[in-house]
Amino acid sequence: MQSKGKNISLTMGPVLFNWSVEKWRDFYYRIADEAPVDHVVVGEIVCSKRTPFFMPAIGDVTERLKAAGKRVILASPILVMNKRERTGAQDLFDSGFTVEANDTTALQNMGGNAFTVGPFINIYNEASRAYFERLGAERIALPGELSLNSIEPITRGAKVPIEVFGFGRMPLAISARCYHARVKGLSKDSCRYVCANDPDGMDVGTLDGDDFLCINGVQTLSHTFHNVITDLEALAHARVSAIRLSPHDMDMVAVANIFRQTLDGELAPQAAAEKLERLADGFPMSNGFLHAVEGFKASPALAEFSLG
Repeated sequence: MQSKGKNISLTMGPVLFNWSVEKWRDFYYRIADEAPVDHVVVGEIVCSKRTPFFMPAIGDVTERLKAAGKRVILASPILVMNKRERTGAQDLFDSGFTVEANDTTALQNMGGNAFTVGPFINIYNEASRAYFERLGAERIALPGELSLNSIEPITRGAKVPIEVFGFGRMPLAISARCYHARVKGLSKDSCRYVCANDPDGMDVGTLDGDDFLCINGVQTLSHTFHNVITDLEALAHARVSAIRLSPHDMDMVAVANIFRQTLDGELAPQAAAEKLERLADGFPMSNGFLHAVEGFKASPALAEFSLG
């Protein structure tokens, strides 16, 4: 890894899964105290029904993160469907924190406040990037399905830091309906919060028994863990400014340390990949989207990437 990787920051994304408030709180406490990440995104973005459970702890969490020198960003929901959720988005902008907008509905409430663009807003080219720069976005997280050849034109000439999804099950879709409840014979309104039984999401297979996707309440994720650890050099050359790590039920402090050591040139990419595979305890890794092939595939490092 060239020293250019040292200029890439790390972001810990929001917890996507329905964890208990104690587990959720303790996760962020440990991130504050031990993880070499620069930005931490906090908030329930998948299902607003979960929000009341962690609200009693959010003040302590944000204060702990700030005291540790992390930049705290509050995340808005991916899908806003009713007045209560619109009001919640307004409350985020009134909090005094920078807000990550994951739906353009949130931007109606910004009122001149600082905001960033989350990976659930479709920024696929330099024109859409420039549009959000003009609106005042301070940083932009790109959708995870972009290839490196699509990322590079967006980063070229960017006036704000550009972030890419670097580790974790890839968010693929969001729905107004909850398959997680439906598969248990329940409705969304009376779901009994069954998604809490699957701290990394519920695996879904094909009729042939092959691993396929993962369900997290109303959200669909990849079965594999998207992992760009062997592509960090190429991303650095492509002027990417930040890598996002998505929380999972594993040692995310160790994950952050592995990424930081690799970016700093202290750990070889292949050795880092092997460490991450052991931490993931059997979950398959992939980087297909970055290589412009099927997302579930694992491809060799993009070491020969050139800006031309």
